[in-house]
Amino acid sequence: MTLRLILVDDQEMYRLGFRMLLETQEGVEVVGEAEDGCAAVDLIERVEADIVLMDVRMPRMNGIEATRTITRGGAGGPRVIVLTTFDLDEYAYEAIRAGASGFLLKDASLEELMAAIHHVHGGDAVMAPSTTRRLIEHFALPPPVVDDGDDRFRALADLTAREREVLARVARGLSNEAIAHDLCVAEGTVRVHVSRILGKLGLRDRAQAVVLAYESGLVTPRKDAGRADRDLQRDGHVEP
Repeated sequence: MTLRLILVDDQEMYRLGFRMLLETQEGVEVVGEAEDGCAAVDLIERVEADIVLMDVRMPRMNGIEATRTITRGGAGGPRVIVLTTFDLDEYAYEAIRAGASGFLLKDASLEELMAAIHHVHGGDAVMAPSTTRRLIEHFALPPPVVDDGDDRFRALADLTAREREVLARVARGLSNEAIAHDLCVAEGTVRVHVSRILGKLGLRDRAQAVVLAYESGLVTPRKDAGRADRDLQRDGHVEP
């Protein structure tokens, strides 16, 4: 199976460089390029793609707004990995809130980039290790008042007690293996719970579950965040 990629960056040299690197890899094809968010949204309406590699700072429409527009179509659309030279908390936070499935720095190695592409295509969420701890801390700010009109928040009431336990641990960055150990269940059982949680809440992936858990107030800061950070950074990705 060939993964179809779209490159979005206002710097032609970046697009050219990424294309040259990616086209050396088996199983991937760059099917289009766009110089800004508007062009990307237009291109995706005409070209079928699996993954979009999206820059953040661009004219007309930035990468965050473009990601929000692209992912608004639901699970059937391409997944977005945001790539940026700026290791800034607000970029990672807003990218995930907008629907991105991954956030990487442009200085990531080809091996890291290819691993991220395959993980995201498989339904995982990927974040640059340097941002994971700060991202958790950002989510751990005092939660806003829950919006009772938000279907996602209402859907939390439909989760079973066990599903809420799993979601809380997902939000703290624990891997499936660590959650299984905590709850004394099989890792496969945890995967089933995570899948059901995402389905009930109408979420695309684990990263969006983290956002919802903190924004709803289901999870609040804990003193053992360092443990969660270590688990989250293991293997450089968040498990499905």
